[in-house]
Amino acid sequence: MEEELKQSLKDAGIKFVRIIWCDNANIIRAKAAHVDYLEEYIDNGVGITVAQMALPVMYDSVVDDAGLGPVGEVRLMPDWSTLTILPFAEGHAQVLSDMVMSKTGKVWTHCPRGFLRRQIERLEKMDLVLKAVFENEFFLLRRNAAGALEPADNTVFCATDSMNHHRALILDIAEAFISQGLKVEGYYPESGPGQQEVNIRCAEAMRAADQQIIYRETVRGEATRHGLVASFLPKIFEDKAGSGCHLNFSLWREGENISGDSQQATTIGPEAGAFIAGILDHLPALCALTIPSKTSYRRIQPHFWAGAFRAWGHQNREAAVRVCQNKQGTRASRLEYKTMDATANPYIALGALIAAGLDGLSRKLDLPPEVTNDPALSSEEERSAGNIDRLPQNLGEAIDELRQDSMLLEAMGPELARSYIAVRQHEWNNLKDLNLQEEVELLVERY
Repeated sequence: MEEELKQSLKDAGIKFVRIIWCDNANIIRAKAAHVDYLEEYIDNGVGITVAQMALPVMYDSVVDDAGLGPVGEVRLMPDWSTLTILPFAEGHAQVLSDMVMSKTGKVWTHCPRGFLRRQIERLEKMDLVLKAVFENEFFLLRRNAAGALEPADNTVFCATDSMNHHRALILDIAEAFISQGLKVEGYYPESGPGQQEVNIRCAEAMRAADQQIIYRETVRGEATRHGLVASFLPKIFEDKAGSGCHLNFSLWREGENISGDSQQATTIGPEAGAFIAGILDHLPALCALTIPSKTSYRRIQPHFWAGAFRAWGHQNREAAVRVCQNKQGTRASRLEYKTMDATANPYIALGALIAAGLDGLSRKLDLPPEVTNDPALSSEEERSAGNIDRLPQNLGEAIDELRQDSMLLEAMGPELARSYIAVRQHEWNNLKDLNLQEEVELLVERY
């Protein structure tokens, strides 16, 4: 296998294989192994310091409270089923990895992919499968003569002129997705100038999170190749649309979608209802995991179709959880968690969402009444009567909610919970006083 893999990569012109991991700050990082010595990494992976999971988004400096420091090493063990050749980086391939303990070979407790796998195993014990896809919006930007970033076009929602501007780039992105196993469903320019959305098909939970890493890497890599900057930052322009990353998901058992009632278009399946109820119950704390940047909260505002309230509804784009019907309009087929953006580590975010939903199932929570209007247009009294809460309005508030959510902390485990909270708290402490321009200058090429 080792020689076959090595030879196939050489035949494809590959010189380096990037071994990828995604940290608590949701920065995608890699160490690259030269193909001539690949056999040394197939069984043993590549070593990194434990402190890699204690780095904030701003700089490579270890956060003190994370419990991780200069002593200790883990191995990045490639999951060779995820190996892809990178169309936008000649001579390079990439493979996603798990973090394992050097001495025991067991998955490290801080490993985000390991956290998601544990939640998937809990689903499997209930004979459930969750299929999902991250629905990304991103901006295409260019630097002007002064070095400032500006939109790559000034068109509006679904404008064909935008399609014409970026035809070559979008075609390259789509082909790059397909060559890496992502199934492209459609594409359209979004509401902001230079903003785009390329939709891919859903997959089972682990593959869905892996696809999100591949998606971000591909979009940014192809944009660079075309002389542009692609950014998934939730808010770039004060008076323009922000970029979300809605999570579309459905519950399956024995090959059947059980998210909706097969006989009623507007009826949620009983297990899906309890699953949604669990998400809503833990939603304030989930915010620290699914909208985990200071910039996230510039987008999570009323009337922004971003899910600023703890509520659910059929085709209600102001609710945090939207129930979507199939193309025939005959039944509920999927659920859309709107309170998500691409600053979230996809393994941690999806794992936490599953944990919250499973808590709803185990406690047999009842789904609260559906919200059929824009919650922001209701009076405070009406929202109070319907248990429709405004979600945390900044990252600091969301972290406080997470610290008090014993179920989510237990699901994450004490080590991952500690390092994650420490990193995000450090980011909040250091970035909370920045204005939007300062945030963009710092983060636009991080995300």
